Amino acid sequence: MAPVYEHPLRYTLVNELHARPYPKIGVPAHVVYAAFKEPNDAANRDRAHDFAHLCDLLTRKGAPNMPSEGVTHFTGHIGRHKLKWESHTEFVTYLAHAPGYSSVPFDPLETSVFPNDWIAEAPGGRVAAIHIRIETLPDDPEDIAPLLADWFVAESLVCSSILEGAAVIAGDFRLDAAGQMRFAVFVRKDTGAGRIGRIVQRICEIETYRAVSMLGLDRARSLMKRLNLLEPQLSELVEAMSRAEIEPEGTLHQLLAISGELEALAVQHSFRFGATGAYEAIMRERVAVLREARFHGRQLLSEFMTRRYDPAVRTVHSAEKRLSAMLERAARAAELLRTRVDVERSAQNQSLLESMDRRADLQLRLQHTVEGLSVVAISYYAVSLAGYLLYPLAKQLGASKEIVLAGATPAVIFGVWLMIRKIRKGMGGH
Repeated sequence: MAPVYEHPLRYTLVNELHARPYPKIGVPAHVVYAAFKEPNDAANRDRAHDFAHLCDLLTRKGAPNMPSEGVTHFTGHIGRHKLKWESHTEFVTYLAHAPGYSSVPFDPLETSVFPNDWIAEAPGGRVAAIHIRIETLPDDPEDIAPLLADWFVAESLVCSSILEGAAVIAGDFRLDAAGQMRFAVFVRKDTGAGRIGRIVQRICEIETYRAVSMLGLDRARSLMKRLNLLEPQLSELVEAMSRAEIEPEGTLHQLLAISGELEALAVQHSFRFGATGAYEAIMRERVAVLREARFHGRQLLSEFMTRRYDPAVRTVHSAEKRLSAMLERAARAAELLRTRVDVERSAQNQSLLESMDRRADLQLRLQHTVEGLSVVAISYYAVSLAGYLLYPLAKQLGASKEIVLAGATPAVIFGVWLMIRKIRKGMGGH
């Protein structure tokens, strides 16, 4: 029986489905999370720096195992914490969790698993930093109300029941003095460690993808300022095209200059705006899979995103659409102006051709005149020569010189005319 042919990437692609399992986290526990991103061209960064930064943390903490060079994910222990590291397209993430938590809520000592000097040496900057406290949900869920009032800012507090009541999550999306964003997870007693790990992972992903998607906001604002300057110039040129007195070629050069700048802006912003759309979609999907339900009348996570996040993303999308619309307007205007220039050039060419035709006609007439004069001149000399040849014969016949010349002249003229006509035909004349 012939062996089954396997695609060379089959096993690699199947293993990729299981390469990044969710962490398993018990209760009580605490989680510290960080994401780092280089500010410019992060997708093409030197990933060896990320790997070296990971190895530095593992060495500092005396980790028993080190990752293989070139890996995109790693799970290991650093002291009493279990670490999960992942390398993504534009950023890297570190998630450390350990059982138990401090008696001081959100104790800064818990975040020391990632030392400040190590964070300062990270490639790029920190775009997300999360501190999560995991507790058991009381029999009376309303008992967590005093904790929420003490830990979070009421004005931006998000608190919702998720996964059909398996847990209650809370947070205010604000940074504490240590630069951490705090979340609390209260889980039902029968909730498994795997499910808690998925909840934690989704909270971290929501914040990370929210942060990186909003990186396009500053770019969008700067782009809007530039478009505000370019749009009146474009509108003025388009309006000027309707006037007959404009100089089309000069206007076309100005229009092409604006189009060139718009194309450059599109190239500069296309990746960031595309990434914003992709990260936004992932973030919304992560919120949806939590299957939120309202918890004692408090604000849902999805509601918070609608009120606080959506306006920022709409600004990015608006800038992207405005740039595309201006590019299309400039392209249409340039095409119309090129058509006008082509029409005017065609008219000029037609006029030039007519002038050349008139000149050719005059030249032909002049040529015919010259040819007529040439026949007369050549005939004059030919008659004289013929006379010298015919004089001896005329004397023998008793004819006078005048009669000989008179008789020879028509024949000579006719012969010269035939000769010139033959020469002209041989040269392609008519």
